Amino acid sequence: MVMQTEKKLFYTPEEYLALEVDAQERHEYIDGAIVPMVGGMPNHNLIALNLSSTLNFAFKRQPYRVFMTDQRLWIAKRRIYTYPDVMVVQGDLQLQEGRRDTITNPVMIAEVLSESTEAYDRTTKFAAYRTIPSFQEYVLIDQYSIHVEHYYKTAPRQWIFSEYDEEATLTLNSVPVELSLADLYDKVEFEAQS
Repeated sequence: MVMQTEKKLFYTPEEYLALEVDAQERHEYIDGAIVPMVGGMPNHNLIALNLSSTLNFAFKRQPYRVFMTDQRLWIAKRRIYTYPDVMVVQGDLQLQEGRRDTITNPVMIAEVLSESTEAYDRTTKFAAYRTIPSFQEYVLIDQYSIHVEHYYKTAPRQWIFSEYDEEATLTLNSVPVELSLADLYDKVEFEAQS
């Protein structure tokens, strides 16, 4: 099944899921609207792969699972289906009722920022993620320069913010991992600034 050529203004979650199962490209669902997701640039993909690989290796035989890009997340309180760049689940997976392909309980989410999604990832999307009861940590990674923004929850409605660049080491709080920015940005090539 392909996305309909006639665009509706409002889709139910059930209509979205029926369309998304056979769609050739991924779409987010935001409270009734279906939004196509654009493909990532090489830097975006390298950074997400570096992070997910490091996390997956660090969590061998530990109660954490790492997912990237194609794993759908349901944010019930905001009626959003989305595909975070990287997310970590601690312990058992909790799936959306009646689904086998949609997670509801990430503890950590990372997004690689792009020009088209940066404002949304920082504001509206972060606010939506904060409604997920299990969610404890958010990492925003710049793909145009070495720069990471890190948020972690210290109490209900309280978050600590830190920034990292160049030779720093990012220490995650919700999961037992330290990651050098040199490893995070391994093989990433930045365009010359004019």
